Amino acid sequence: MSQAREEVLQACAEEACGCNGNYSENLPAHFGENVFSLKVMKEMLSPKAYASIEKTIKEGGKLDASIADEIADAMKKWAIARGATHYTHWFQPLTGVTAEKHDSFIDWDDKGGVVMSFSGKNLIQGEPDASSFPSGGLRATFEARGYTGWDPTSAAFIKEGPECSTLCIPTFYIGYHGEALDKKTPLLRSMVALSKQVCRLASLFGIDVKGKRAYCTLGPEQEYFLIDKAHYEARMDLVQTGRTLFGRKPAKHQQQEDQYFGAIKPRIMAFMEELDRTLWDLGMPAKTRHNEVAPAQYEIAPIYEDLNTAVDHNMMAMDIMRQIADRLGLVCLLHEKPFAGVNGSGKHNNWSVVGPDGKNWLYPGKTPHENAKFLTTLCAIIKAVDIYADLLRVTVATAGNDHRLGANEAPPAIVSIFLGDQLTDIIEQIEKGGAKSSKEGGSIHVGVDALPSLAKDTTDRNRTSPFAFTGAKFEFRAVGSNQNPSASNMVLNTIVAEAMSDICDELEAAKKAGKDFNASLQKILQDIVKKHKKVLYNGDGYIEEWQKEAKKRGLPNMKTTPESLEVLKAKKNIDVLVKHGVLSAKEIASRYEINKHAYQTVVALEGECALTMARTQLIPAGLEYQAQLSSAKSATQKKLLKTISGLVDKSINAADALEAILGKHDGLKTLAAMSKLREAIDALEAYVPANIWPLPSYAEMLLMNA
Repeated sequence: MSQAREEVLQACAEEACGCNGNYSENLPAHFGENVFSLKVMKEMLSPKAYASIEKTIKEGGKLDASIADEIADAMKKWAIARGATHYTHWFQPLTGVTAEKHDSFIDWDDKGGVVMSFSGKNLIQGEPDASSFPSGGLRATFEARGYTGWDPTSAAFIKEGPECSTLCIPTFYIGYHGEALDKKTPLLRSMVALSKQVCRLASLFGIDVKGKRAYCTLGPEQEYFLIDKAHYEARMDLVQTGRTLFGRKPAKHQQQEDQYFGAIKPRIMAFMEELDRTLWDLGMPAKTRHNEVAPAQYEIAPIYEDLNTAVDHNMMAMDIMRQIADRLGLVCLLHEKPFAGVNGSGKHNNWSVVGPDGKNWLYPGKTPHENAKFLTTLCAIIKAVDIYADLLRVTVATAGNDHRLGANEAPPAIVSIFLGDQLTDIIEQIEKGGAKSSKEGGSIHVGVDALPSLAKDTTDRNRTSPFAFTGAKFEFRAVGSNQNPSASNMVLNTIVAEAMSDICDELEAAKKAGKDFNASLQKILQDIVKKHKKVLYNGDGYIEEWQKEAKKRGLPNMKTTPESLEVLKAKKNIDVLVKHGVLSAKEIASRYEINKHAYQTVVALEGECALTMARTQLIPAGLEYQAQLSSAKSATQKKLLKTISGLVDKSINAADALEAILGKHDGLKTLAAMSKLREAIDALEAYVPANIWPLPSYAEMLLMNA
């Protein structure tokens, strides 16, 4: 082991034990200590101000502007006490990452010195330059004004720096005319839309909804790779694109299945321990950590929390993961497919609905009333996903995720729903006129109807399904590891709101006509199952037979991002987003342009990088080895020379073909040409000696990270 590696491991060991045995004892006290939480506000605000902000956070609604100065002053004092010199409105522009502009707290006093100042106006509204962020045609380049607005439902937090700290205030980001220029604004709108329809349905079930709201919970499981920083820095493709554009699969990778849930190595454990402590200090409920399937691949999962907060926390966590890895001589790779031939990384989106009664409506209950809510919500989701499968699919369409979806470690591009045997049996009974029993046994009655008693865990797991019921929640497994999960949840909220709206329309009409509620509800659910059951599939999503069956059922199968993006032009998809006030027609068109440009930019960048690497690093390595063999005399040596010469020629020709394609700006053809070049280069790597080949191999990167 080199001295440098020993020093890194020693530093990691010291970092791992940095809590001196005390952190775990005081973890509840440490949790959220870098968050301006309700607990902190209760201690620092007047009773009137605290009651007002608590109501805004818990029930929604507008912030009372009269208390803004008091909150700002308390926030400033709290942040300064924690070492903050600056504040920033932390937001999520349409770049897919977070953004921040830092302003110091200092202001002039009347004696030529400075004071620390932060007003309610500073807190509530900021004005970053909007001209350099993507807008998809919503704004002209010269129209620079944009606004960040405080989102009080997501707590402000401290970001610690090498010397000082920064107060980060989560905000939405809009243009001069109110158009959404970010990921958060549409998500918040969709949450309001879903709450409205869930409360409407709850009222029909006889639940008191006055002054209450419904909300969603989210638990995004985050997969990632960790590799040695030296290996990363030696690879132009990883530095510039986040994935390896060349590289032979090593003899040993994941085929022995010994990495998954395996013992965590010391250097990786040091990373995980520091990550947990940092996230806990920021109020993020990090719960689970483990080795994933591929070598050098890992996963972290949180306890579920309010959807908006969970999305913010996930975006913060990805940034923190990169920073901690860097300090430990590692690099955290969040690309969906950084290494060909081994598992890629996703972000399993565990989503559920909490009604105004404070109960999870995807949790099968013990009473007829709770089961009726559960089955109504379930049928609404079935209807929503069947009608808008294409819209849900486009939310996970990126250049990076295209390499993952449809592969044997990720769900297919076909969006279908897995329910498991028990729920499928119940759905089939509903289709026939009413569920009267459960495979688990027993029955309960709702008026004249019988509904089954459901066990807590009603399904097995199906890792091949993109949208699976996994007990009290649905797991959308198609979200890419590098993605902001807001888009998928925005669409999920909106389409379920639409399905619930339809159900409410029918129930309200039946009530007005004096019809029995239970009989009307049963008929509505029966009709939904009959019409939309084609989206249900419990089998293996990887097999070719499912591709054929899905086509027969009329389910969309969009395998690439360019194909997927076209559904943003479909009238039904525009109509549902506009109807519920989530996105305007102009905002939808902007998303199409932004995502199309992002795809083309990424593919073009990868193509240029691959061409440069091939011509300046990899083909020259082949030529060097070819020159060493040029004086070959034996038949064996001549045979090897012929092989190397053939592969070099093939690589040169493939590079020329890629260059010609790049000028045509066709993403799919560029990827095909890159694949041909990679095939030739990877074959060449199998022969060129390691001391000549200029790149760290897959074996080094994947198996020498700890």
